[in-house]
Amino acid sequence: MNKTVALIAGASLAVIATPAFAQTANDVPFSGVRVGGEVGYDHLRSGSSEDVDTSRDLKQSIDGVEYGAVVGYDLPVSENVRIGAEASYAGSSASWDNNNGVPNTFNLGRVSASRDIYVGGRIGYVVTPKTMIYAKAGYTNQRFGIQGTDGTTSLSQRLDTDGYRLGAGVEYAVSPNAYIGAEYRYSNYSKGEIDFNGDTPDSSRFNLDTDRHQVVMTAGVRF
Repeated sequence: MNKTVALIAGASLAVIATPAFAQTANDVPFSGVRVGGEVGYDHLRSGSSEDVDTSRDLKQSIDGVEYGAVVGYDLPVSENVRIGAEASYAGSSASWDNNNGVPNTFNLGRVSASRDIYVGGRIGYVVTPKTMIYAKAGYTNQRFGIQGTDGTTSLSQRLDTDGYRLGAGVEYAVSPNAYIGAEYRYSNYSKGEIDFNGDTPDSSRFNLDTDRHQVVMTAGVRF
C-alpha cells in the first residue's frame, strides 16, 4: 500500500506542476504553483460504527500539534473562481500512553500519530483582490505507531489507515507572491492494515472508524 500511496502522490505532483509555467501569481491573484507549511491543532478519536467493546460506547481520543508541508497548483477558470490540486506530507505530536495503567480500548501500551499523506483537489472563490475562500476534498493515508505488551514482551508495529478528507479555509495574499491562511478539516479513516516490521507480510485489510478534526494556520509562497 505504501508504494500505491507514493505513486498517487507523485502523479498528482506532476499534474499540478506541469502547467506552472503558463501563469504566475503576478498575472492573476491566487493562481499558479504554491509551496507552503502548516501548523495547528490535531484531534483524533474512535468513531461509533466499529467498536471492539460491544457492551460500552468507548470513544477515546488523542490530541496534539499537526505540522507539515504542502505543494499545490491553482488555475483560474473565471475572474473569481479557482480550481486546484494539492499534496501534503505532515506529522503530529498526538499520542496516548497508559503509563503502566489501565490499557486502552485496543489493549495497547502506546498509540502515536505518525506521518500523514494527503492528495486532493479544491475549489476557491476570490471575494476580494486579496482574499479567497475555498473548500477541499481528497484521499488521506495516516500511519499510527502502536505498541503492545503482555507484561513481559513489548512489540512495536505500524498501523496504516486509508480515508477521505473534507475541509474549508481562507487565504489572504500579503503580497503577490506570499499568502497566509487558516483551515478547518475533517478526516475519516475506514480501512486499515498492520504494517509488520521485517519480512513479515502486512495483515489483511480490516474495517475501522477513526475521526479526525484539525484547525491549522497556513503560510507559503506562489510562483
